[in-house]
Amino acid sequence: MTAAAAASVLITTACAGAGGGGGDAGDGKSGGSINVLMVANPQMTDIQELTADTFTKDTGIKVNFTVLPENELRDKVTQDVASQAGQYDLATVGAYETQLWQKNGWLHELSSYTDADSEYDADDLLKPVAESLSGEDGKLYALPFYGESSFLMYRKDIFEEKGLTMPEKPTWDEVADLAAKADGAEPGMKGICLRGLPGWGEMFAPLTTVVNTFGGTWFTKDWQAQVNSPEFTEAVEFYTTLVKEHGEPGAAQAGFTECLNALSQGKVAMWYDATSAAGSLEDEASSKVVGKIGYAYAPVKETEYSGWLWSWNWAMPKTTKNADAAAKFALWATSKKYEETVGEKLGWARVPNGKRASTYEIPEYKEASGDFGQLTLESIENADPVNPGTQERPTVGIQYVTIPEFADLGTKVSQSISGVFTGKTTVKEALDEGQKAAEEVAAQQK
Repeated sequence: MTAAAAASVLITTACAGAGGGGGDAGDGKSGGSINVLMVANPQMTDIQELTADTFTKDTGIKVNFTVLPENELRDKVTQDVASQAGQYDLATVGAYETQLWQKNGWLHELSSYTDADSEYDADDLLKPVAESLSGEDGKLYALPFYGESSFLMYRKDIFEEKGLTMPEKPTWDEVADLAAKADGAEPGMKGICLRGLPGWGEMFAPLTTVVNTFGGTWFTKDWQAQVNSPEFTEAVEFYTTLVKEHGEPGAAQAGFTECLNALSQGKVAMWYDATSAAGSLEDEASSKVVGKIGYAYAPVKETEYSGWLWSWNWAMPKTTKNADAAAKFALWATSKKYEETVGEKLGWARVPNGKRASTYEIPEYKEASGDFGQLTLESIENADPVNPGTQERPTVGIQYVTIPEFADLGTKVSQSISGVFTGKTTVKEALDEGQKAAEEVAAQQK
């Protein structure tokens, strides 16, 4: 199924499949197995490593993981959930999908499970994250594995050597100037890494926050498309020029994973991206820059803050026949106990943070996250999904528009902008083409 077809399926309200009971692990106590689909981020690699000797050992429930890169994951999970195929018992999804799919009746509510677990403590979940996963009925339709905003990461040692100073709250103009001065600080080192890989959740995660703070928006409150507006254009011109002049080589193939590798291996001096990346940068097992990274608020231009709000969450399709077993895994994976397991076995810097207030009170975690923990929490708390820019929006959402069609629209426009990095097109041509697609979407909303 193509992304366009998937988006089309999402628009149509489907009948919910049968959920709960009936499977070989239906009661969550008698062993059996569940099928889990998840994104290939470092935190997911950790849980895959830990599950057999902890969760499966304690419950007898075998977990069959399917792990995919972000863009592939989005296509796969959309196919399965929207078509009611029922191949997976749990999947990692964002707040974007959670809001749309719970309204269609495609997801199992999970509040009944959290309420029944005396140790879970759902009230400990950070309010902005929990609210983004709740339906109008107040129930949770996904449980957060980790939450994130976005911030700027930079090499403190390189800045000191070059006599550069990073402001606590930098502007994008200041970042561009610093990137130019840090470019070439070491052989082969570039000034900054910014995602150029096409995808609404890849390139446009950071780029839409740039659009917001430059005064742009995808749509006005009354659904007027703004993709080739002066503000949107200025933001994209700035972003693509910065990458072409001082960014990573092969930008059109660089997403979250590639930029993480670039900074952790000493190939770039700065990176603007997810706060959740900090744990990997401070992990001696995979990073060459442990202790050398500084952290600053997401860069701004016309707004006070510009960080995004996102979480990767465990959602249960109603089609599962192993609801109790799947819920048992989701509860464990998002629990205080799991955070302790990660800290003790893998290191406290690798704890999947950004979802629980109590995480930031753990002494070992506070020490391990000294340079980024509190800034992560403050960035999440200052993220404003209702008013992320300089004008009112038609939906709630910072780095996305909460309508089914946005996944396809954002991906199409990002594919056009990717051509700017390779010289195949100009920003004006890419955004004029994107404007036409956005106007078609706007007409449907009106």
